Amino acid sequence: MKKIFLLLVLAAVAFAAYWFLIRKNQTSVPAQPPMSHIELKKHSEKFNKEIDSIVDAYLEIKNAFVDADSTAAKAATRKFVLQLDKLSIDELKKDTTSIYETAKGNLMDVKLNANSILQQTDITEMRKDFSMVTEMMYPSFLTAVKYEGKKLYVAKCPMAFNETTAANWLSNSAEIINPYLGKNHPKYKSGMLNCGEVVDSIFAK
Repeated sequence: MKKIFLLLVLAAVAFAAYWFLIRKNQTSVPAQPPMSHIELKKHSEKFNKEIDSIVDAYLEIKNAFVDADSTAAKAATRKFVLQLDKLSIDELKKDTTSIYETAKGNLMDVKLNANSILQQTDITEMRKDFSMVTEMMYPSFLTAVKYEGKKLYVAKCPMAFNETTAANWLSNSAEIINPYLGKNHPKYKSGMLNCGEVVDSIFAK
């Protein structure tokens, strides 16, 4: 009698274990990996060429200010604005983050300050607008579009305006050639042409 009872108990335990395992496998959902943003990692060749054209035009403006040539600076600024207008950022919509809207807003800010250069008649005021273009270009715009072009350097002049106000500029060389004090400054002439230091660099990671 005891053997029969023991066998019944074992059978019940085995059935319960079997039923529990089967039901668990049927109702449980396999764990899924966490969702992550799909970010654009590599731009099209067309996009990068358009960004390169913008950077090249910016460098032309910078060089014109080094020479204290306001006419050349305005001509380069018109080219810069034209290249900005040609840029299509639609491919940034592939990024599920807010990168597209951020880049769009930054692009408008760059254009606004560049157009202000064209309205100025005093070279100092033009240089102030150029400094604002620089601030909009980096870190804002070039970071937003995930810049993939040639290496650029961020240089800083501690006394760009009134000998007390600092300003940055972008360059394709680590050599300091100051566009704010330049070659023909009314006070320093070319004596402060190399005033400043490299404070950062920009390049495709």
